[in-house]
Amino acid sequence: MRIIKIFDTTLRDGEQSPGASMNVGEKLQVARQLARLGVDIIEAGFAIASPGDFEAIKRIGGEVEGPVICSLARAKEEDIKRAWEALQDAPQKRIHTFHSTSDIHLKHQFRVSREEALKRSVEMVKFAKSFTNDIEFSPMDATRTEINYLCEVVEAVIEAGALTVNIPDTVGYSIPSEFGAMIKTLFDKVRNIGKAVIAVHCHNDLGLATSNSLAAVLNGAGQIECTINGIGERAGNCSMEEVVMALRTRRDVFNADTNIKTEEIMRSSRLVTKITGMYVQPNKAIVGANAFAHESGIHQDGLLKEKSTYEIIRPETIGLHKTKFVLGKHSGRHAFRTRLNELGYSLNDDEINHAFERFKKLADQKKEIYDEDLEALVTDESTSAPEIYRLVDLSVSAGIHQRPTAVIKLKVNDEIIGKTEHGDGPVDAVFKAITSITRTGSVLQKYEVKAITGGTDAQGEVVCSLKEDSASVSGHGSDTDIIIASAKAYINALNKLAARKK
Repeated sequence: MRIIKIFDTTLRDGEQSPGASMNVGEKLQVARQLARLGVDIIEAGFAIASPGDFEAIKRIGGEVEGPVICSLARAKEEDIKRAWEALQDAPQKRIHTFHSTSDIHLKHQFRVSREEALKRSVEMVKFAKSFTNDIEFSPMDATRTEINYLCEVVEAVIEAGALTVNIPDTVGYSIPSEFGAMIKTLFDKVRNIGKAVIAVHCHNDLGLATSNSLAAVLNGAGQIECTINGIGERAGNCSMEEVVMALRTRRDVFNADTNIKTEEIMRSSRLVTKITGMYVQPNKAIVGANAFAHESGIHQDGLLKEKSTYEIIRPETIGLHKTKFVLGKHSGRHAFRTRLNELGYSLNDDEINHAFERFKKLADQKKEIYDEDLEALVTDESTSAPEIYRLVDLSVSAGIHQRPTAVIKLKVNDEIIGKTEHGDGPVDAVFKAITSITRTGSVLQKYEVKAITGGTDAQGEVVCSLKEDSASVSGHGSDTDIIIASAKAYINALNKLAARKK
C-alpha cells in the first residue's frame, strides 16, 4: 500500500480565489486545522507577494507543528531569498519554485526560448538548494508542454537537486486518460525519475481536477496538491476531501492511501467556509449538505435496514455524527416514524397515520422538513382537543389602501358556517370572524409568533392564550402561512375552552 503525500495549498492557491483572501490570524487558524487533519505539506503562501503573506508563512512556520511548511517562489533569486527568510523558524521547510514550459507561455508571456527557460529552471533549483535540501520544482502549464521537452526539463531539475517535481495542469486543460498517459511517459523516459517524488497540481476548469489527480496516482504520482473544498484560481483546484476519500474508499483500485485523519475533514471544510465566505454547494461530494442526506423513501427504507445499501462512506468517517434523513414529499412512513422516535415521540398507528397525512401536506408546501417542523406538527396533535370547531376555508385581503378583510368558514359540530369580518389587520379580522361564528366571550391575553426554522418557506408557529371566566388555555398552530397558523392556534384554544365547559 503506497502512501500518497497530501500537499495542501489552501493558503496559497486557494486564497487566490476571488473573495477568499485571508489575514494572518485566519491563515494561522486554518494552518493549525490542516496540521490536525494530517496533511504532509502546507503551502503557507507566496512570500514575496506581500508583507502579509510573508508574515503568515513566518508565523505558521514558527507556531504550527507537524507538516512541512512551504513557500512558493518564482524562478528568481529575490523570490527564493524571500521564501527562505520567511521559512527560517519552520523545523521542516520547503521552497517551491516554478517556471513555465509551454510554448504558449514562453512565447506570449515570458518571451524566452525553451533553452533559456530550461537554463533558468536549473539555475534556480540549484540556488534554492543552497538554502535547504527540500526543493520542489513545477514546470507551469505542463499539460500544454511538448512532451519530449517536458521530459528534458524534469530530468534536468532532478539532476539539479529537486526532490519533488510537480506536474501542473495549470489551466485545467487535460482529461484523465491523457494526463495519466503523460505521467506514465515521464516514468518511462526520464532516466533519474526515481530520485524524486512526482507530484500533480490539477485545476478544475473542466471539472476534472480530482479525476486527473487520481489518474496520475494510477500511473505513479506520489503527491497530490489540493485545497479544502477545492477552492482556488478560476474554477478551483483538486478537492482534498474528494481525492482523499476516493483513495480511502477504493483502495482495491489504487492500492494507495494517505496520512489524512479523515474525521477532521468536515471540521476543516466548515472552517474554510466560515473564514473565506465561500459556501459549498449542497450537492458537493463528501462535504456538501446533501452528501449524506437522503429524501427518497426507497433509499431511506434501505438505509434503515442496512447502511451499505445506499452509502459507500460512513458519515462518521469524515466527522459527521450520522446520516441525515431529509424528510420531504418523497419520504416514506418508515423514515417518518423513525425520526419521530429519535426525537422522543412515541405515537400509535392511528396517530402516526394522522400525523403522516399532515406531514405530506406540509411537505408539498416546503422543500425540506426540519426536526422543529416535526415537533410543531406533533405538538399540534398532542395539544388538540375534540374538534367542536374546525377550520374549513380562509381567505384574507389587505393592503395600504384597503381595509383588512377575512372570509372564514368553520365547521361547528356538523354545520358549516361562513362569516366575513373587517379588522385593524388581517389577523385581527380573522379572529373577529372566528369569534363571530363561535359566539364565544373569551379574551385574547397573549399572541406570539415565531419562525420554526430559517428560510422564506419556514413554518410559522403561533401561540394564542385565551381566558374565559376563570379558565385560561393556550392554543397552538403551525403553518407556512402565518395567517392560517394564527387561525389554527385560535381555534385550538377555543376547542380546549369548549372541552373544559363540557
